[in-house]
Amino acid sequence: MAEDFGARPQSPQIACLDGLRQSGLVILILGAQYGDPQAAGISATHEEYREAKGSRPVIAFVQDGVDRVPEEAAFVREVQGWEGGLFRGGFTTPDQLKGFITRAIHEWQLANAAGPIDPHEMLVRAQAHLPENRGRGYMRGNGPVLALSLACGPQQNILRPAEIESPQLVEDLKRTALFGPVQIFNPERGTSHRLDGDGLLITQGDEAGSVRLGPGGDLLFRLPLATGRMGMVVIEEDVREEVSRAVAFANAALDRIDPTQRLTHIAPVLTFPETDHLVWRDRAEQQASPDSYSMGGFGRPEPGPVHLNPAIRPRAALALDGGHMVEDLIVLLRRAWKAG
Repeated sequence: MAEDFGARPQSPQIACLDGLRQSGLVILILGAQYGDPQAAGISATHEEYREAKGSRPVIAFVQDGVDRVPEEAAFVREVQGWEGGLFRGGFTTPDQLKGFITRAIHEWQLANAAGPIDPHEMLVRAQAHLPENRGRGYMRGNGPVLALSLACGPQQNILRPAEIESPQLVEDLKRTALFGPVQIFNPERGTSHRLDGDGLLITQGDEAGSVRLGPGGDLLFRLPLATGRMGMVVIEEDVREEVSRAVAFANAALDRIDPTQRLTHIAPVLTFPETDHLVWRDRAEQQASPDSYSMGGFGRPEPGPVHLNPAIRPRAALALDGGHMVEDLIVLLRRAWKAG
């Protein structure tokens, strides 16, 4: 509690945000009042929530049966727009809220009891899932293919062998990939599935596009990209859109296989093999000179896999901060590409 911080050589804003950054779990309670807007234009609680949502788990409780001021009503709508929070619920009395908070913290502790988070191990595991560069032949005639790997932690088996083979799991993932709001496959093309080691591989076409789900929740996406004139130009905005859809699909897939959130963290790694003959541009650059560009040289070293720093993020970041996470990965990939 801020009242327990004691005297500090900091403003109340910095002191409270610093306390939040040192927390392992954030509980947000929303009632009728919003609070005074601060310099950022939002209330202190709202600012704390936005600081926390992409970096640590947030458990939200919303008071029922009260008349909210318009600013608080908008804040509630923002919080209830989550799809990846650990827990959210309504309450009416303080005693009811106490029981809900106790239960939610207990469930969160159980979810984290499988083992400690090892950021280095998760990063190494995510990188190990990436495909090897096979040269231009790896593109299978369909253009370049991005690879996005997400390792989950704490490391544990979420799916039993029988569950990996479950027709219902296959059907649910295919339906999401083809027809869901985060579709990663073209619904006009067929899909197939098969076991790939101890995991489930769902593919489209000649396997240029695919998603692999491991028993521990790890996901590997192969995302074909359209190219511009003569198949030589890759557009940055297209890369971002593909990765954004994959991140949203990952959130939906993890909610399907692990609804109680035993998996609490993810480590995303992005790579783009066989780039030696391609040109990276944004849409404005392409529109300015669609028929003139400098080719990369064959044999140029490919950019290595890129990851965030720190490498791991709370699982809730897939839903709450996925846009920023994808944006940073794309910037890092572009830098690595142009440096190469």
